[in-house]
Amino acid sequence: MPVGENIMALSPHLRARLASALDAGIIDASSPVTAVRSTLGVSNGVDGVLDDLAELDRLGISGRAAAAWLNAVEQASARTSEPDLVWSGPEVPGVAARDTARVFDEIVGAAERSLWVSTYAYFDGPQVFAGLAQRLDAVPALRMLLLLNIQRKRGDTTAASELARRFADQFWTRDWPGSSRPSVYYDPRSLDMDGPGAALHAKAVVADSETLFVTSANITGAAQTRNIELGVLIRDRTLAASVAAHFQGLIDTSLLKPLPTF
Repeated sequence: MPVGENIMALSPHLRARLASALDAGIIDASSPVTAVRSTLGVSNGVDGVLDDLAELDRLGISGRAAAAWLNAVEQASARTSEPDLVWSGPEVPGVAARDTARVFDEIVGAAERSLWVSTYAYFDGPQVFAGLAQRLDAVPALRMLLLLNIQRKRGDTTAASELARRFADQFWTRDWPGSSRPSVYYDPRSLDMDGPGAALHAKAVVADSETLFVTSANITGAAQTRNIELGVLIRDRTLAASVAAHFQGLIDTSLLKPLPTF
């Protein structure tokens, strides 16, 4: 078995955590299994990681040198980074996977220039939008765009403009908790009484045109923690920029309209 194969089998975020711990001297090849489990936050696959660390130590690569090796490998692999599977719901023993709520928070917390968030549904706005609002208040230069669905209830004959106004009033006065406001857009076709019917159903996050997260999970507590939901986290500038450009194109062609402001 090639040296480091067990370490490279870890998810990227666990390899980063391992490198940080090695650099800080928190763990090394002689550390007990319990210490490595605690550091990585996982219970499976740790024996193999310790075997790799022991082999690297025998080659004279330990501590900060091992961290530097791992970071160098990570930088090289990042150029062709493989996607991470992201799940909500019960964990499966022995299967490494990212957590939906944690991935969402990490992406939002790292965005510096632009952040697109598209969701079909959300509940408890002040809670689920709290991280977004905090990031926008902390980074005023951040261009944050939310794509939300407004649905006409069956049998409701209210004018489309009035339904949009009511939704906007609810969103701006009760759901959005921040002092800075994002740009919010919706698909007006969902409010057509005579049209074929449509919905803004995409669930995705694009940060800085570099990171893309596509998921079945809406921005709700249940979807991000309890339901069985599946997504893919992709660090690919070409793909992320393509999704952002598609969203922007929908706005530029007025297929998505801005939510009224007050």
